[in-house]
Amino acid sequence: MLRFLLRRLLSGVLVLWLISVFTFGLFFVAPTDVPRLICGRLCTQVQIDLITKQLGLDQPILVQYWHFLERLFHGDLGYSYYNSESVNTLIASALPVTISLAIGAAVLWLVGGVSIGVVSAVKPRSFLDRSGTILALIGLSMPSFLIGILLLYFLFFLLTTHGMAWFPPSGYVSISSDPLEWAHHLVLPWCALAFITAATYIRLTRNQMLEVLGEDYIRTAKSKGIARRRVTVRHALRAALTPVVTQFGIDLATLLGGAIVTEQIFGLPGLGRLAVTSVIRQDQPVVIATVLLAAVFIVLANIVVDLLYAVLDPRVRLT
Repeated sequence: MLRFLLRRLLSGVLVLWLISVFTFGLFFVAPTDVPRLICGRLCTQVQIDLITKQLGLDQPILVQYWHFLERLFHGDLGYSYYNSESVNTLIASALPVTISLAIGAAVLWLVGGVSIGVVSAVKPRSFLDRSGTILALIGLSMPSFLIGILLLYFLFFLLTTHGMAWFPPSGYVSISSDPLEWAHHLVLPWCALAFITAATYIRLTRNQMLEVLGEDYIRTAKSKGIARRRVTVRHALRAALTPVVTQFGIDLATLLGGAIVTEQIFGLPGLGRLAVTSVIRQDQPVVIATVLLAAVFIVLANIVVDLLYAVLDPRVRLT
């Protein structure tokens, strides 16, 4: 186990280093003029030279990258080119919003998607199975921004115009200040993300359950008189969850890197919105920080998923 973890951590560090090199190099390959962008059209050449020197952009690219790595090893992500604010501070303020959005939506889509998928597999070709299939097809066919707009229209605009202001349209409230308002402001974003993603889990769980329920050991368990619910939950569902866990790790890690569309629609100041704003402003330190953070989530998710394989399937050995 320890050998496996060390090997995966080393490979993860290598991946993060390659991503940092690629992301850092993009700003020098692309034809951009950061000092002039910061200073504006009326900026003089003296001012541009001063900004270039202050940002260290007059140094060779290898020297700039070395300074970046030195700061990174000390936990310093640098300062924003746009407002000179610490990137650590920007990430610290946006990360709780994205984590709140991701965790809440993940619980909804995992519980809802797996539950509907199991019911559809246990009762194939029934009304519940066909209803689950239709729900999954609708979710797979509709983009996330459309779901968000529909939720805002029906659950905010129409209700508010009829005197029932049940859901806020945008904004974020910290869970530490008011847990109820925190959940109240995130209900619609959670539902928008969960509806789209749960469709994948419905199809995936149903297909895996149908395959597992046809195995010989499941029929043997049923012939021994074991309760149907126990066979379904303890034997079939556990074996069918392996690909679901893989998909869940990828989806959750990707979402933790920033739900760009959802955060934009519902006005949530998360990592996705921060990344989009930074790309538009060509704010190099912030863009690199958000990309690296998203990559860290992906690497850690893959390691956790591999560990869960051994828990769900005793035949899996981590070496």
